[in-house]
Amino acid sequence: MSVITVILEIIKISVPALIVFFTVNYLFRNYLEGQQRLRQQEIEREQKGASLPLRMQAYERLSLFCERVSIPTLLLRVPPGDQPAKTYRLALLLAIQQEFEHNITQQVYISSQLWEIIKAARDDAVNFISVVSEKIEPDASAAEFRKALLNYNAGREATGMDTALQAIKKEASIYL
Repeated sequence: MSVITVILEIIKISVPALIVFFTVNYLFRNYLEGQQRLRQQEIEREQKGASLPLRMQAYERLSLFCERVSIPTLLLRVPPGDQPAKTYRLALLLAIQQEFEHNITQQVYISSQLWEIIKAARDDAVNFISVVSEKIEPDASAAEFRKALLNYNAGREATGMDTALQAIKKEASIYL
């Protein structure tokens, strides 16, 4: 046997073996990638399933926040007492801030756009109280200030809290 014949025999055996090797390697790699994708999808599905109750709870808590800091509800929760309007104004603003701080962690479970709407609603309530406090007499009582807040609020078409509640409902409906 000559060297050329030996080389041809090696090539006859090697080429099909290499083709089989690369084919098996390709198929095995695709199979493993497919299995990895399936596992990743399963993990994502499990995570979404676990986070959905937390997300829904966040929507509920933020809805409650909006209700609690809406002007009529806030005025019921914080009685005017015998204090001057300036002191009552601070008590109302403090109640809004405490409610906001109590729910601040809920931003983790909602979209950043919704969180911005919630903050804008809070700012709207704070600004509304400040604007009305400037329209009353400097020596007005808390009861007079409360009455002015109710009167001015009755004249408003939509508040920031109304907008926030609608946005909460819209975003929550995506997950239901």
